[in-house]
Formats: sequence, structure tokens, C-alpha cells
Amino acid sequence: MKKIEMNNPLVEMDGDEMTRILWKWIKDELILPFVDLKTVYFDLGLKHRDETGDQVTIDAAEAALEYGVAVKCATITPNTDRQKEYDLKEIYRSPNGTIRAIMDGTVFRKPIIVKGIEPVVRNWKRPITIARHAYGDVYRDQEIAVNRPGRVSLKFTPCDGGEPVEIPVFDFEGNGIAEGIYNTDDSIRNFARSCFEYALSVKEDLWFSTKDTISKKYDQRFKDIFKDEYDHYKDEFEKAGITYFYTLIDDAAARIMRSEGGFIWALKNYDGDVMSDLISSASGSLAMMTSVLVNPDGKYEYEAAHGTVQRHYYKYLRGEKTSTNPTATIFAWTGALRKRGEMDSLPELINFSDMLEKACLDTISDGKMTGDLVRLTTVKNPVTLTSEEFIKTVRGTLMELLGE
Repeated sequence: MKKIEMNNPLVEMDGDEMTRILWKWIKDELILPFVDLKTVYFDLGLKHRDETGDQVTIDAAEAALEYGVAVKCATITPNTDRQKEYDLKEIYRSPNGTIRAIMDGTVFRKPIIVKGIEPVVRNWKRPITIARHAYGDVYRDQEIAVNRPGRVSLKFTPCDGGEPVEIPVFDFEGNGIAEGIYNTDDSIRNFARSCFEYALSVKEDLWFSTKDTISKKYDQRFKDIFKDEYDHYKDEFEKAGITYFYTLIDDAAARIMRSEGGFIWALKNYDGDVMSDLISSASGSLAMMTSVLVNPDGKYEYEAAHGTVQRHYYKYLRGEKTSTNPTATIFAWTGALRKRGEMDSLPELINFSDMLEKACLDTISDGKMTGDLVRLTTVKNPVTLTSEEFIKTVRGTLMELLGE
């Protein structure tokens, strides 16, 4: 088979631990034999981030803006334990948070639905897509540990020389903690527009929820901007036969548990982070959810929604076989390749991406799957495959689909 040619490269962001191992296997077995792959490579493994003072993460995000399409492996967000384990010079910020801040995009996360893996919530008939605001909030916060009595205040100093505004937050009588978060109207507005545009493109209802009854300025601003932007999209929504719905986040959570799915749920950064994992787990497995970061100018970064699978990586280092599910990582590659094909008018690349996804889903629905899915499946007599076996089985199915 002649390899499919690419006109322009993808930005490739390598990652950490077990997903880094899967990354190489997926490329070697499912991409490189079929595609003359062109990438601009960045190593976002934690050791290399430490060596560069995390500059490599910034460079990768800027390259994604330059080339328009990126695919990213899962990466470690270090804490104090990771700092000791990797002997890091400092505890670096979340690489995803850094990339999202630079790209100023919205993360859309959607469960991968496959026959034989039924949602935990029985009434969910269609996938629920999480639209996560990818800027600010706790991911770009400033924190302080208080170790003696004193006052923590919130202060704004105007650049035009106007009078500063200072608001007391809390008077500490002893030890405690405090946190400052922020957002911008421009980023919130871009988030809203991305959500409305995405809803129109897939013709699905859009829900948005915050807690404006408690956060009367911060969350209220999100609510107001969404309402203002919806006024510009209302006619298009009505023509498309879809609706925009706002409610408090706790009410939305209750409604979603009784819904049939098939809509987009827009959430602030932290809320979206939590709820995307909840939706993915309730839909089947954490390894069965796609994630794409879309910036307002139409730049895309694809990745799996899960982490680096640390426990399996330690087993791998001991020489043990693992049954890590690579499906979401495979779909990160297919999403990026398909988008590259759409941007560059390469129907062969688009078709290849479609066939690889079908090969992956057909393999699972035929009862050949990794251990996480075997525990969930309704398929009779499923076969548990190791990570390598699953990838090689998908390759066999793909070759059949491609007529090889």
C-alpha cells in the first residue's frame, strides 16, 4: 500500500509514563505503516520540561497556533511527591493549563460510544459532550499559606492612576490558606462563541451552568456574557431546531442524571475538569473519552481525556504485561489527522482516520478488548487483550477495512 501523503505537519507533543509507551506503539503499528507522517515534535515528558524550565510547553503551544493542528500525549502535572520522584527544580504548572492559556480555547470532551459498553446511567441513549472553558480559574491561580494572624485582601490597582480598590477577604487569627483566581471578558466571550458555534455545527442543544446565586460577580459575569452572546445566535439556533438552556450547576447535575443525553454541557474550567471525568466514567471507561481544544481562530489540539496511567507504567517497568486501554489516544491521533486532512483538502487522510476509528470500535464490539472494558461489557465471552495485543488486533481489522 502506498502511504498517504501529508502536505503540512501536525504538532506532536509526546508525554509521560504508560501513555508515552502507548504513543509509540500506536505510531509504529497504526500510523506510520499507512501515512507518510509529518510532525513538528516536542517532548513534553516531565524530565525534559524540567530541563527546559518548562519552556518546551510554551514552545509547543505556540507551534500549535502556528500550524493549526496538534496532537498531545497525556502528561504529568507534578505535585510534591512527583517533585521528589523526578528531582524537579520546581513544581511546574499543569502543561494542559499552560497550553490552554496560550491557545485561549475551549475543550470539548465526548464519550466514545461502542456497542457492548452500556452507560452506567441506564437512560443515557446518546453521548453528553462537555465543553470546558480552558482559561483561568484555579489553573492560573495564586495561593498563599497564612502562618500567623493577619488580613487577606483582594486589591485592584488601576493603571490609569485611579484610586485602588481593596476588599477584605478574611481576618485570620491563626494558620490558614487563601487563593486568588481571575478571568477575562474576552476569554469568557470566546468560550461562549465557541460553544454556540460548536452546538450549531453538530446540531445539539447547549446547556450552560454556574453558581451565580453564590458567586454574584464572578459566576454572574459568565452568565451575563453567555446571555449576551446568545442574542446573536438565537435566530440560528431556532432555525437549526436546537435550544440554549441556562441553570444552576447543581440543578443541571440533577437534570443530566435523568436525561437521555445528546447535548453539550458548557462549564467553567474546574467544573468541566471534574464533570468530564464523571461523564466518561459513567459512559464506560475513562479511556473512552475524546478531548479537543478549539481556539477562537480555528486552531485545534487533540488528546485523550485521561492521565498517564501511572500504576500500569510501574507494572510495565517491572516487565509485567499491561492491559491499558489506548482507544482515546488512538482517537486523539485520528482526530488530528482528520482535521489536518480537512484543512489541507486530503480526502485520503480523512478516510484513513474514519477507518482507523471504525477498526478500533469494531474490534471492541467483536469482543476483543482491554481489561477495563471486559469488566463492563455486555458482549458474551469477551477476550482480554494486553495493550500491545489490542493495538495489533486493531491493525489487522484496519487492514481488512482498507482491503489490504
